[in-house]
Amino acid sequence: MFKFKIIKKSGQSSLRVGEIETSHGKFKTPAFMPCGTVGVVKTLTPEEVRAAGTEIVLANTYHLYLRPGEKIIQKLGGLHQFMKWDGPILTDSGGFQVFSLGSARHMTHKHVVGRPSPAAAACRSNCLAPAEAPLVKITEDGVEFRSHIDGSRHFFTPEKVIEIQYALGSDIIMPLDYCATYYCSRREVERAVDYTLKWAAISKEKLNRLNRKDKPTLFGIVQGGVFKDLREYCAKELMKMDFAGYAIGGLAVGESKKEMYDIVRHMNEILPSNKPRYLMGVGEPEDLIKAVQLGIDMFDCVLPTRLARHGVAFTKNSKLKTQNSKLQPKTQKLNLIKSIFKSDPKPLDKNCGCYTCQKRFSRAYLHHLLKEGEILGHRLLTIHNLYFIESLLKDIRKSI
Repeated sequence: MFKFKIIKKSGQSSLRVGEIETSHGKFKTPAFMPCGTVGVVKTLTPEEVRAAGTEIVLANTYHLYLRPGEKIIQKLGGLHQFMKWDGPILTDSGGFQVFSLGSARHMTHKHVVGRPSPAAAACRSNCLAPAEAPLVKITEDGVEFRSHIDGSRHFFTPEKVIEIQYALGSDIIMPLDYCATYYCSRREVERAVDYTLKWAAISKEKLNRLNRKDKPTLFGIVQGGVFKDLREYCAKELMKMDFAGYAIGGLAVGESKKEMYDIVRHMNEILPSNKPRYLMGVGEPEDLIKAVQLGIDMFDCVLPTRLARHGVAFTKNSKLKTQNSKLQPKTQKLNLIKSIFKSDPKPLDKNCGCYTCQKRFSRAYLHHLLKEGEILGHRLLTIHNLYFIESLLKDIRKSI
């Protein structure tokens, strides 16, 4: 049931508008997938997610495996029925969560986050690297980890990750991969690429043995850090396996924006143009615009919902423009918790079509809800932020 077609291409960049068909319907690309990590886009009903313009959501294998468990979800009719979402669902492999949660001690040091620095280098030499973190043990066969919930031990093999997603009933699934952080050595990134390729081949073989008529579609994941030669090697080896689509993983993990764009640009030159490209974990408006010009078709990120829970809303001062093939939005973030909004009568954005703005909830009221800790404040900001991102991609599609 998986089909990808390109409807129109830009004559001045690699931006293209397409459509992907799955067992649970179609969605237009470029597409943003809000994170329904544990089976819900935080604070929103499925109807509200739809109203924001969302056509496909993402859920997380790691979290759903730990709680409530894929067997319970399967018994209750699968993930679509469980969360009452009738559109396409992509589930990631859970590999990123295994490594990021397992290496929390390394990544919580403030000086490690951001651009490379002497302090970061010192931290790398003194802290545990992700592969050596006490909660994670990586072998050629898979990953042993301890639950962040109760400390219980678990082991993910490539086969098991496919079985979990098969039981969930996902439309698009991802293989187990080794997501090395920006601060790993080249040797560790080489190891990550080798394991990712081995696990990808095992995952595809496992999926081929499953006999469900509407079995999910498997994408490959390109790893390789900021090393172009490793990225190219990984991409070409995955292409030999002929996946239905290709994800670019291991970015937005500490590297600079320039480094991230350089890798995406390089992948645009290598990955097949007749298959969808998925940039994992990226959601800043400016990054979305840059990436679609470099041939990216799919995105996911927790940013719209996470910012809302911290009282921050996306707004723009002018409509999306096209000039010399460059999209130029004027995006800003409003921190509604700040006291300057205490008596502000204006809506978040008078030109926005979301429920929050159309009802003209004032910035003062939103500030009040957030200060009082009322869940409605988080909900109203989440509705707005998700609508903002989905509308941005809709405008991009319209622009060509």
